[in-house]
Amino acid sequence: MGEAFISAEKQEALAARMAGLGIREADLVERFVLGSGSGGQKVNKTSSCVYLRHAPSGIEVKCQRERSRELNRYIARREVCEKLEERRLGLRSARQQEVERIRRQKRRRSRRQKERMLDEKRLHGDKKQARRHVALD
Repeated sequence: MGEAFISAEKQEALAARMAGLGIREADLVERFVLGSGSGGQKVNKTSSCVYLRHAPSGIEVKCQRERSRELNRYIARREVCEKLEERRLGLRSARQQEVERIRRQKRRRSRRQKERMLDEKRLHGDKKQARRHVALD
């Protein structure tokens, strides 16, 4: 099995992005944790899971997306950049928007809302009932 490879262009782009956000390698606390979950025995034996903490902002990321430690290091740094950008620009991430959308869907309706919805369903049912073919006896 080949080692994961990250192109020089991607590494340079990430370094430039980190520099633009003011993230220095010295500010990052990096630890390697024993992996777990799916991926077979190899994942459970190696410390391929990367824990990254940006000390000044307190942002923490844990990445075990890939089996390769190097690829997980790259992804973890990218996620730190994304979280810092979200915080600085005040943008809500797509992930956060999705969570909020699901929360709204699961939220219980008020009694008035539920009654209104049921009334509309009843009216719709009556309308469909009126369209039915009348059987002649």
